[in-house]
Amino acid sequence: MIPALRGDPVAAARALLGRLLVSTRGGVRVAVRLTEVEAYGGADDPASHAFSGETPRNRTMFGPPGRLYVYRSYGIHWCANVVCGPVGSPAAVLLRGGGPVVGMAEMVKRRGRADHIADGPGRLCEALGITALDDGVDLSSGRVRLVGRALPGTIVASPRIGISRAQDRPWRLVWTAG
Repeated sequence: MIPALRGDPVAAARALLGRLLVSTRGGVRVAVRLTEVEAYGGADDPASHAFSGETPRNRTMFGPPGRLYVYRSYGIHWCANVVCGPVGSPAAVLLRGGGPVVGMAEMVKRRGRADHIADGPGRLCEALGITALDDGVDLSSGRVRLVGRALPGTIVASPRIGISRAQDRPWRLVWTAG
């Protein structure tokens, strides 16, 4: 497991950027390099799913770091997060986007289009084939895995988007190679 996943969500988010996220479904492997993430702090973050306590939906966030927390947004799109911090102290990093590295043809097939393959949390999950079946998967040994080291690059922080509370926190991080 990536050591930074045991710590605070912003440090975990920074550690995820530039890494490969690999998914294998039906013997088909696809991968993206993570380029955009958002950190969510849990019990002290009003924008976090865990702000009001543990529920069946967010239970994975309260578990061990390095697991995938998957939920459906607005009843339409799957969204994936990497759980971070100690057990019982819920925090996670929303995977907002990535650049295709392996399996572009399969990602196009899954998405039904060749543009905007994995930019946006729902598109990223669709391209990688991530669904509720992946909730709780260990990212070091499961069907969905974080692989290798982060490539060097530039990280720019900005306020999180698409939320109604705690919008001022600069916990949206975007990575560019270099």
